[in-house]
Amino acid sequence: MCGFVCLWKIDDKVLARQMIERIEHRGPDETAVLSPAKIPAVMAHCRLSIIGTADGSQPIYCSDNVLVANGEIYNYADIRAILGESAFETSSDSETILQLFRSGQMRWVSKLDGMFAFVLATPERIIAARDPLGIKPLYVAHLRGGLAFASELKAFDGLGLEKLEAIEPGAMFDSRDGIRRWYRLPHGAAELEPGQSAESIWRELRLVMEEAVRKWMVADVEVGSFLSGGLDSSIIAALAARFSPRRLKTFAVGLEGSADVMAARRVAEHIDSDHHELLFSKDDLIEVLPKVVYHLESADTDLVRSAIPTHFATTLARRHVKAVLTGEGADELFAGYAYHQRYADRPRDLADELTRSLAAMHNINLQRVDRITMAQGLEARTPFLDRELIDFAQSIPVTLKLKETDDGELVEKWILRKACEDLLPEDLLWRKKSQFDEGSGTTQALASALATILGVDGPVDRQAEGQLYERMLREQYEDPELILNCAGTWAANRV
Repeated sequence: MCGFVCLWKIDDKVLARQMIERIEHRGPDETAVLSPAKIPAVMAHCRLSIIGTADGSQPIYCSDNVLVANGEIYNYADIRAILGESAFETSSDSETILQLFRSGQMRWVSKLDGMFAFVLATPERIIAARDPLGIKPLYVAHLRGGLAFASELKAFDGLGLEKLEAIEPGAMFDSRDGIRRWYRLPHGAAELEPGQSAESIWRELRLVMEEAVRKWMVADVEVGSFLSGGLDSSIIAALAARFSPRRLKTFAVGLEGSADVMAARRVAEHIDSDHHELLFSKDDLIEVLPKVVYHLESADTDLVRSAIPTHFATTLARRHVKAVLTGEGADELFAGYAYHQRYADRPRDLADELTRSLAAMHNINLQRVDRITMAQGLEARTPFLDRELIDFAQSIPVTLKLKETDDGELVEKWILRKACEDLLPEDLLWRKKSQFDEGSGTTQALASALATILGVDGPVDRQAEGQLYERMLREQYEDPELILNCAGTWAANRV
């Protein structure tokens, strides 16, 4: 996991150094700037070493091709076996990107299985691509007659840019051939077809999930797991505990006595994890809030609220590991949000909405997870967003995701719970969902913290809260409009 900057046809190593220094938190292990001969590019990279720790330095330079990459390629061993070990100079998973390109295979980027963003340059062209759902960020801007790429928006701050864009999830930019979509999100299914068996679906779902978790634990360092006590992180932690080569480390945060902290303790005991907690207070929130807004690169109220407990969970986990699993993506795949219940009698619309929300994750929840964890050099992995799991989950009828029971109760993520009935205590498995900021107690502490910051006695309304976050962001950026214009919102384009 890393951060990078690439300047194409902009011969300025000083600028590249300045840009990479703004995002060095993404890769505290090593920083390098390279201006390769015969290639009109300057590449800068900051590294968090996870796979190929001894020889995986970047940029990777091979026969007039140079690469900077961020993320993990989980099928790198299979690709190496197909291409032949003699083609490789390092043990890094990132080098598989470069060697796949050099192999000349058609649709080579589609053979990469993982979470990634990369820029690859040759003497004649530059190529940039991003994973299917945009788990890893990648931005591009026109500058001085050339192109500038970077992993975070803050790398571009103060450069006087008029326009800055994200490379879209599942897309590849090629200076020779233009932009193309190499991955298209499969559309969600609506209702159970005649002859389909719910049991056969949830049993297969379990197998796909197990494969995804096992795959996303591949690393040369220890991988832990966030454990909020909610369904999604508990399932991931329970599966990870079975596959971990050592006792799994789990991490929970919240106010003393909060629902999530108490539930996480029970799950940790049930799966026998090496459990760690960090309890925070109102004063802790006041202290970290400006930092959270700065690193989040957004002033969206919902996003900031959920970023706060993510920050504390990251602080705790980074003391023990360099990579963690998270439960991100389950709500979008299996209809886990409260607003999904409005679609209970409109399965086609619900399927459409889940598909839309998955496609929008890259600048909402996935932005939160990436920016807040990488702000402290922690790699967050999202097994629910494994490509094969996405494909399978999208084929499951939404009537099995948001299901009405015999007593008329609507149960969110029903089929996910059925697939994992043996993993958790029954009362925790069927526990009602609460948002991370609610279950951890963040919402309660934040209300008091906001009143203190703004110097008011009563509760702070949502508008004033949003204005405070925007002011914090504006105070920390030279060109705040550039940042704000790229931010996503939770409800944008909902079905």
